[in-house]
Amino acid sequence: MSEQRSNGHTVSRLTVHMVWCTKYRYAVLKGDIKMRCRTLLIQICESEDVRILKGVVSKDHIHMHLEYRPSQSVSNLVKRLKGRSTRKLQQEFPDLKKRYWGRHFWSIGYGCWSTGNITDEMVNEYFEHHRRPKDDTKDNFIIE
Repeated sequence: MSEQRSNGHTVSRLTVHMVWCTKYRYAVLKGDIKMRCRTLLIQICESEDVRILKGVVSKDHIHMHLEYRPSQSVSNLVKRLKGRSTRKLQQEFPDLKKRYWGRHFWSIGYGCWSTGNITDEMVNEYFEHHRRPKDDTKDNFIIE
């Protein structure tokens, strides 16, 4: 899990925990719909070059822990996941179209939290180390 992505001139490991809900928190993600939703989310992530670290499809919401490229934005990623899955699920399950008029299957918002393999304390320690180098040169510029 500590594997980093290297691509051209960048090395990164950007991860995010995302959560979004079905509209009105209806518990419709059951049975075949749940399995198809899971499959669609996996396919979308593969097509966007996003790694799924963990994920759960609950009856009325989705939790995903993803690793993404620096050129991607979290909001665009959520837009693609929600948009494509909505369209496909409503095409394949006509009962959903009746319940969710206007092609709105997911609620408007989402939650996202950045995750990573280092803590704030580790970053601050790194800055402190570089703030006062062992050789007494005054070449470091401090930003505060």
